Amino acid sequence: MKLLYGLFYLLSLLPMSFLYGLSSCTFFLVYHVFGYRKSVVIQNLARSFPEMKYGEIHCIVKKFYASFSDYFAEMINSISAPATIMDRKIVFDNLELLNEYLNAGQNVVVGLGHCGNWEMLNFLPYKLQHEVYAVYKPLGSQAMNKLMIRIRCRFGMRLLTDKSVVRHMLTQFSSPAAYLFLADQCPMIKDEKYRFILLHQPTYLSSGMEKLARITGSAVVYMHIAQLSRGCYKVSCLPICANAAAMAEGAVTRRYVDLLEGNIREEPYGWLWTHKRWKR
Repeated sequence: MKLLYGLFYLLSLLPMSFLYGLSSCTFFLVYHVFGYRKSVVIQNLARSFPEMKYGEIHCIVKKFYASFSDYFAEMINSISAPATIMDRKIVFDNLELLNEYLNAGQNVVVGLGHCGNWEMLNFLPYKLQHEVYAVYKPLGSQAMNKLMIRIRCRFGMRLLTDKSVVRHMLTQFSSPAAYLFLADQCPMIKDEKYRFILLHQPTYLSSGMEKLARITGSAVVYMHIAQLSRGCYKVSCLPICANAAAMAEGAVTRRYVDLLEGNIREEPYGWLWTHKRWKR
């Protein structure tokens, strides 16, 4: 793993223009040569935006692959980029909302989607005075998993596996923190109470984020990620509720779905369309 990290670190020292050049080569191979999951992307977009014509869908598909290739270049650059540079690339809006809850001694559950370059949020702990945890599912490759952990923890992010987050949140009441959940993945266990309409399609959402927020009485916030320009992003903190325990079951997730859909519709090319979200 040290050798692998060393190679990526050296790569991160190269000019951003060179990394974007590699990104363009990656785009050409993935989109034009191999067509990686292109049929899945087209089908997902066509079903999600039935009002769009084929030409519009095709433009979004192409821009999605170009942006997705850029995300890898930006993630590599973040391995060695100084905090001052990262601070210019990521603009946080309404971050005081999180600080307000945290300073009052309350946990904050942060829901977000695979929108924009979500990996850039590893910079969030640098901007907050409290601990920030990201809930993740370990990768199949042990070497790649260790590499991603090292990259994600560079600015102080703490990682919790999806299997350990429950125990952690239930035993750490004295230490308020923000917990990041990428909650738009398809759950293994489908609960009809957490079945909503997302982008015109019946969609199952994981109940874990809401249930943990309700049990712990956490505030819930959505992070809306939008691209300002190539390599620069705006992350807006949007309130879902001040205390999930006071909400009716399903209300938190319903609000999350509405905000997620708004995020996707604002920048359709920015969501992770390669995942088989509706095929299970």
